[in-house]
Amino acid sequence: MTETRAENGSVGQSSKSTGSLSVDSSLLSVCLGGSAIVILGGLVQLRYGAYSMTFAEAWRALFDSTVLLDYRWLLNFFLGEGLMEALTGYNVEQLPELSTATHIVWNLRLPRVIVAVLVGMNLAISGVIFQAVTRNELASPFILGVSSGAGLLVLLVLTVFTGLTTVLPLVASAGGALAFLIVYVIAWNNGTSPVRLVLAGVIVGTVFGSFQTALFVFTDDIGVVQQAIAWLNGSLTGTNWQHVRIALPWSLVSVGLAYLGSRQLNVLLLGEETASSLGMSVERVRFALSGIAVLAAAVSIAVAGIVSFVGLIVPHMVRNIVGSDNRKLVIGCLFVGPALMISADVGARLALNPVQIPVGIVTGLIGGPYFLYLMRKKQQLGEL
Repeated sequence: MTETRAENGSVGQSSKSTGSLSVDSSLLSVCLGGSAIVILGGLVQLRYGAYSMTFAEAWRALFDSTVLLDYRWLLNFFLGEGLMEALTGYNVEQLPELSTATHIVWNLRLPRVIVAVLVGMNLAISGVIFQAVTRNELASPFILGVSSGAGLLVLLVLTVFTGLTTVLPLVASAGGALAFLIVYVIAWNNGTSPVRLVLAGVIVGTVFGSFQTALFVFTDDIGVVQQAIAWLNGSLTGTNWQHVRIALPWSLVSVGLAYLGSRQLNVLLLGEETASSLGMSVERVRFALSGIAVLAAAVSIAVAGIVSFVGLIVPHMVRNIVGSDNRKLVIGCLFVGPALMISADVGARLALNPVQIPVGIVTGLIGGPYFLYLMRKKQQLGEL
């Protein structure tokens, strides 16, 4: 009976979203609030560090005309030194000299802020898709085994096949895709169902997690073990422009595809029978949308490791404000996800300064209590 009411509620909400998307006050407030937190948190990240500067100095360094008005510097940062030289004929030594503050902000601190934004966006988008595809508000890249699969292959590269570190995003994507394919095969029984997908994801995640733990037993290098442990907890320490160049193009692809697929996500919320009666090939759409979610999660894991809870709680936070229309959810998550990641990374850097803790620990400390609050507040959390 409760399930019927929940489904009817989803039908009512989704039926309202069949028209064109309207930017209402709730969505606007989410976008503005998220942007404000990202800007404030980003300035904090740019200001603090071994080289101290004021907020005004950090702001001036960020908007230094030496960089912003010279396309060669921008090409150097976003495309890399090699491509910049090939396109312009200049090398870095021939470019205008940067002040110390500008050098520190643009070369050392800004990439970390950009990667935090991209990771927050991707994990939030992945969570939105998985929760709609499974029609279960507990679903996330971690629940469905995607993170464990990507994590296992990346750990293999870090500990065994070190020569493949240059193609880490492809390795992470392959691991996440492999894990989800296994989940899909396990869940298949003349079709899949949201419940079977979640249960299969838990099984696959547990098995892959056991393999991750086993890798530590056979690794003798303490430095590699410490690096792997930090990576498993999610970390933005040491992030540079190479990580930005890895994550940015795939992030744009996953975000664009997620928004284009948001109408299909709304239809899936109506239930499989209703979606089929509307002419949708449910299994094909579910599989294609899940592929987008896998890509988004894998990109984040490749550059930041396994950051917990972001893909789970951000969609809930946005849904509580803007409603269940996935088009609004996707847009809202593009602002709230980065806001959460930036805030968590500020805590990771400054809580025990000068010691930096993995950002995944902070997101876990934030996400755990919020999820407990969510469980106490809501009587029904998905079909399970």
